[in-house]
Amino acid sequence: MARKRQNYPLIPALEITTLAAEGKAMGRYNDQVVFVPMTVPGDVVDVQIRNKRRRFMEGVVVNYVKFSPLRSEPFCSHFGVCGGCKWQNLPYEEQLRFKTEQVRDQLSRIGKVELPEVRPCLGSAKQQFYRNKLEFTFADKRWLTYEEIAAGDSIERTPALGFHIPNCFDKVLDIEKCYLQQEPSNSIRDSIKAFCIEHGYSFHNCREHQGLMRNIIIRTASTGEVMVIVVFNEDAKEKITALMEHLKANFPQITSLFYVVNSKWNDSIGDLEHHCYSGKDHIIEQMEGLQFKVGPKSFYQTNSEQAYELYKVARDFADLKGDEVLYDLYTGTGTIANFCARRAKKVVGVEYVPEAIEDAKINSQLNSIENTVFYAGDMKDVLSDEFVERNGHPDVIILDPPRAGVDERVIDVILRAAPQRMVYVSCNPATQARDLALMDGMYRVVDVQPVDMFPHTHHVENVVKLVKR
Repeated sequence: MARKRQNYPLIPALEITTLAAEGKAMGRYNDQVVFVPMTVPGDVVDVQIRNKRRRFMEGVVVNYVKFSPLRSEPFCSHFGVCGGCKWQNLPYEEQLRFKTEQVRDQLSRIGKVELPEVRPCLGSAKQQFYRNKLEFTFADKRWLTYEEIAAGDSIERTPALGFHIPNCFDKVLDIEKCYLQQEPSNSIRDSIKAFCIEHGYSFHNCREHQGLMRNIIIRTASTGEVMVIVVFNEDAKEKITALMEHLKANFPQITSLFYVVNSKWNDSIGDLEHHCYSGKDHIIEQMEGLQFKVGPKSFYQTNSEQAYELYKVARDFADLKGDEVLYDLYTGTGTIANFCARRAKKVVGVEYVPEAIEDAKINSQLNSIENTVFYAGDMKDVLSDEFVERNGHPDVIILDPPRAGVDERVIDVILRAAPQRMVYVSCNPATQARDLALMDGMYRVVDVQPVDMFPHTHHVENVVKLVKR
């Protein structure tokens, strides 16, 4: 039997008082918190409640009674629909202020550790066109906006090439212009879509798992090099060749052109062969005179310019004098390890992904760095007391774990190794706070620097310096 639909209330003239987690904002109604997306503090709105819990409610705006004086005019025509850049309607200074408060709150409330004054969030010089990697998805029918449906007109469901609608794996918003990645990103996307429509290429339907065209990935480097990866649902050689030749002829700035055949139901391609159709099998990023090779499967921070600022903070916090053994745990492709190597005696990097470790070794060779060693494997299996004995006790450890944070067994080994200093780089201050609490008996936090890698989103990186008590 179907669940009875709830008769949720319409709340009139709700004042939005503060920002909240995950890019939402909130107000209070009858002493209950109400979360409302796409609003900013100072807005007064009529809200239709869509979800009600014991401690909070969630709703959507049906009418703006009064606009906040804080409000900025969004610059993208897709704002509010595609799900990205949710804070375009908030001045950048306010975004940075909230990210600082977010870090302070999570470290103190979750970690319950003694903190120094948290530095103001380090802003990104670019707030538009700052990403070096974007992925677009094909769909046989584009997503219709609520406004289009409400208009009641007959609308043609043309194919789409763009971004997934939030929480809808099978819905794709057709993108006209994206402000996240510099040219030739938009031009390449539009050209691929036009070519495929003109030549009768079918677009993928993920529910039926039919249609040739699945995804494109565009990577742009600070050196000006461009990588394009086109993902097909089947090995249709003639059509693949025709599209690849079209891209070669029309975009000579593409220095690495790949295609992938993915006949699986899911979109993951890390386990599939990437065929280099033309150009090099990599692009080159540069940072402070160092070169980093970025292949089609390589991880590299998606905001290149701000990554440099982040790594400078991490290196400054490490306070290297030149005679230290430095462990870079969760090293990825060895970017931080190689960035710090010239100020340390030895750098030991550990990372789960074998291909990333191969990239890290290549990046050391590329830059004539000879004091790094890298190991691939699950951190909790690789890092042990015996590993520390073999590679030397660390004087300094840099941690840059995934969002889930550091495994407790890894923390136990770190505490037994007892480095003098640690630098913890995190993309999730909540799990970082949890880990700091586990280390609080032996280490104290002496510096905290939030860094904004993703303007107009709620995401924030945070760098913490710890010293042995």
